Amino acid sequence: MSATPALHASGGPGAHAPKDPLSAVETASSEAILRVLRVTLHTGFAALLVVGVVRLLAPGSRGSFPFLWAGLALVLAAVYLTGTVLEHRHAAGRIRFNPRRYGLPWLAAVTALWGLLLVGSADFAWLAFPLFFLHLHLLPRRPALLAIALMTTAVIASQWSASGEPVPHAAAVVGPLFGAAFAVITGLAYVALYREAENQRQAADELRRTRQELAASQHGAGVLAERERLAREIHDTLAQGLSSIVLLGRAAEQSLAHGDPATAASRVALMQQTAADNLAEARNFVRGLSSPQLHDSTLVEALRRLCGGTESSAAAAGAALRCRLEVDGEPAELPQPHQVTLLRAAQASLANVRDHAHAGNAVVTLTFLGTEVTMDIYDDGVGFDAPPAAGTPAAGTRASGTGHDGGTDGSGFGLRSLRERVEALSGSLELETAPGEGTVVAIRLPLDDSAGGARD
Repeated sequence: MSATPALHASGGPGAHAPKDPLSAVETASSEAILRVLRVTLHTGFAALLVVGVVRLLAPGSRGSFPFLWAGLALVLAAVYLTGTVLEHRHAAGRIRFNPRRYGLPWLAAVTALWGLLLVGSADFAWLAFPLFFLHLHLLPRRPALLAIALMTTAVIASQWSASGEPVPHAAAVVGPLFGAAFAVITGLAYVALYREAENQRQAADELRRTRQELAASQHGAGVLAERERLAREIHDTLAQGLSSIVLLGRAAEQSLAHGDPATAASRVALMQQTAADNLAEARNFVRGLSSPQLHDSTLVEALRRLCGGTESSAAAAGAALRCRLEVDGEPAELPQPHQVTLLRAAQASLANVRDHAHAGNAVVTLTFLGTEVTMDIYDDGVGFDAPPAAGTPAAGTRASGTGHDGGTDGSGFGLRSLRERVEALSGSLELETAPGEGTVVAIRLPLDDSAGGARD
């Protein structure tokens, strides 16, 4: 409604001001300039109005009915101030009433009141110049220029009439024309600056929305990634350990039923050790740490212990499974993610061999090739139907008691999670199996130059 709604909308103390530091920095320069122009405009209008009233009421003034025109000047001041205050309060979010829809009637009222004052006294002629900015801002360009031309003509006519000369003095014509031209140029620059500030505000709002959407997307991706990590860790550690505990518990129960407390006690002891290992694994993966089997130990030693533990748990469950580790090449100190991935792969694969393959032998072959490390887990068990395509989880045959299922839960999650672990390190996983022909899980992980620099 006032001459400066754009100032409030584009970065004054209004509700649309940028809400984050980046937006504030981008629009601060334009905001400061627009704020100065707004204050200058209002101050100039008030000062010129006061000067006109003072000259009107001064002793010796030639004007008629001075108090009538002074009262009309107060009405003009009230109308101008009301529009400006309402616009500012709306832009600041203090009132819901939107005065901008009444901008043109307000401009017409202010202009009409100024015209009446001009009839009463030529001292109000110079109020036209701040009013030029109102017309340039609230009207389209051509109507605004037409209104400015008419107002400039009225100013020249009032100055001519007040001079009492038969021909207007050159200064009375050139002064208003020069002032109008300067006001038009300044007003157009103001409009251009406002549009630039508005574009900056919109760009800042769009950037803020984009950043918020990106942050939400990254948060969602992080949540999903953490869920996947916990799912893999639970499957490869806790689920395997709990499965072993269940089998050992059944074996211990059978030993007690057959009157063999010594065997039952050894199996209970192995259950306790398995539970303790599981507890350590749970604490470590919750903290995002590596496997406790790798603390103060090499991967080769951890795999050797795993093979021995697999034989022991299989024997406790009444199965005759021989598991051994073979190492080819000179062992290298691998990056921690590589060690954890290989250990988890061996844990998951040997758990499948122990629980489902009905194998007599399992061999873990770890090969160091300088630029890469490979690990093959072979068993001579019953095998199973291989997945139809790479990355597709193997269909489990747990119900029939034969073959692998990619995990201890029969869902195929183990093979899928293992493949995800390997691919995260730019490696590859291949599965070779068929019913009655055993199974080979082959893993290849590439190494950079720094991976093989240190030796065990």
